Amino acid sequence: MSAADDFFARHRAMLDDAVRAIRSRGYYSAFPESPSPKVYGDSAAAEGLAAFESWLGRDFPISTPGAVGAVAAEKSPFGLELGVRYPRVAPTGISTLIDAARAGMPKWRDAGVEARVGVGLEVLHRLHHRVFEVANSVMHTSGQAFVMAFQAGGAHALDRALEAIAYAYEEMSRVPRTAVWEKPGRDAPLRMEKTYTVVPRGVALVIGCNTFPTWNSWPGLFASLVTGNPVLVKPHPNAVLPLAISVQVCQEVLAESGFDPHLVTLTAEDPADGLAAALAVHESVKLIDYTGSNAFGNWLEENARQAQVFAEKAGVNSVVIDSTDSFKGMCFNLAFSLALYTGQMCTAPQDIFIPAGGFDTDEGVKSVDDLVAGLEAAFDKLLGDDKRAVEVLGGVVNEGVLLRLSDAAAGRQGSVAIESREVNHPAFADAVVRTPTVVVVGVDDRAAYQQEHFGPISFLVQTDSTEESIELFRRTSLDHGAMTASIYSTDPTVLDSMRSAALDAGVALSENLTGQVFVNQSAAFSDFHGTGANPAANATYTDGAYVASRFRFVQSRRHI
Repeated sequence: MSAADDFFARHRAMLDDAVRAIRSRGYYSAFPESPSPKVYGDSAAAEGLAAFESWLGRDFPISTPGAVGAVAAEKSPFGLELGVRYPRVAPTGISTLIDAARAGMPKWRDAGVEARVGVGLEVLHRLHHRVFEVANSVMHTSGQAFVMAFQAGGAHALDRALEAIAYAYEEMSRVPRTAVWEKPGRDAPLRMEKTYTVVPRGVALVIGCNTFPTWNSWPGLFASLVTGNPVLVKPHPNAVLPLAISVQVCQEVLAESGFDPHLVTLTAEDPADGLAAALAVHESVKLIDYTGSNAFGNWLEENARQAQVFAEKAGVNSVVIDSTDSFKGMCFNLAFSLALYTGQMCTAPQDIFIPAGGFDTDEGVKSVDDLVAGLEAAFDKLLGDDKRAVEVLGGVVNEGVLLRLSDAAAGRQGSVAIESREVNHPAFADAVVRTPTVVVVGVDDRAAYQQEHFGPISFLVQTDSTEESIELFRRTSLDHGAMTASIYSTDPTVLDSMRSAALDAGVALSENLTGQVFVNQSAAFSDFHGTGANPAANATYTDGAYVASRFRFVQSRRHI
């Protein structure tokens, strides 16, 4: 038995559990989300932090063909000096990089489904052993608070990667490797043996994002890899370390299994190099996974014609308030959703549509001013203490967020109802931390609320009625895209109307969230992240369509 086949056998139970989970859509997680010593052991956190700190200010040991010199562009939103140096790939090195990636394809293709899946599962297993190291690297490149970095950047990202592998295994296993074809004949039947081989599309390119470097990159990385494609991992210049660790583990397992380690390669760049655009249009690049702005996502879809592009872009997420049986629960749930990671999530709500004449609650009719007061009270409880606040907010990931906050504070978008404030981080004096701001606008202020304001900025949009609110949600989502939507209503007719609008707009809908589930959150194996049915994304994490186009079945046949 080869090492890869041994890995498959070793992790088969986990794979089978994951396959059952994607069929049932019930709760499943293979990787514990709590960083508690009771789960991971007393020394795991300290060892992971030490491993992360060991990379600071030094060359990261990884092999990248075509690289010349080194690049170090990362800056922690918490003020920590990183200074990690990575092999730099400039556009002049692309040919060497591509040739090295392609060199191992035939052997990787011929290894078969189980061997490739076994390698992918072993990589996840080893990344899990380094989860505290990964979490610290996600924290200090994205600005996520540690627990969120551990969960979203570590355990939940591993679950999403496993989900992608499970779907890939399912799709590749639908067709048998061999079959006997027999057609009845007058004298004797015609008999043929047929062989079906999973053939990769070509070189895959994963373009990482700054905010969720692992969660958004691992599904595409592993979906492409286990279906036979070599993968070039191009991190965001400000969030390289989490993906450098990922590639390091991939190369380690590939080499141990007898495969070319450059089937997965880190392609770090100087921010001025424009490497992603140059790689994206190379004739050998057939698959592209991208998370980021509309501008570059649209450019990829229009220009990388030789490739299948899986793009998650920007959208405008809406909340429609009609009525509620838990005003305080609604306000706290909304406040947490707005504050989590400083709103720097593609799933964070932005537009809150509310009837100008007020809405029914368990505490009587509430006005727009009452909602503002309810949100302020929830923010105060959640964020009033700086020590607690930083564990919810994390750090501001880039200057663009601060500029948008500044514009909102100046009243350029509407009337500021809740002001953002600076928060002092008790552990990192140079951290940039801000609380959310809430702006009140009218229906006609479309220039303000019908575009994404990435960060902790939300709009209370006063409408004439719930019917108008739902129509505005539907129209905004169709025109500008959305990843999530929420409705608060005690009226079944209103809920039905919102469900229909969400189906029209192709947006995932959450109803009456007043407890410990938040619209921002997406559970692997159960929730689809994005739908591919509106402009915010052209694919979803994760379904059969997400993996099936990454390979083709090629057959051969012969007489028996």
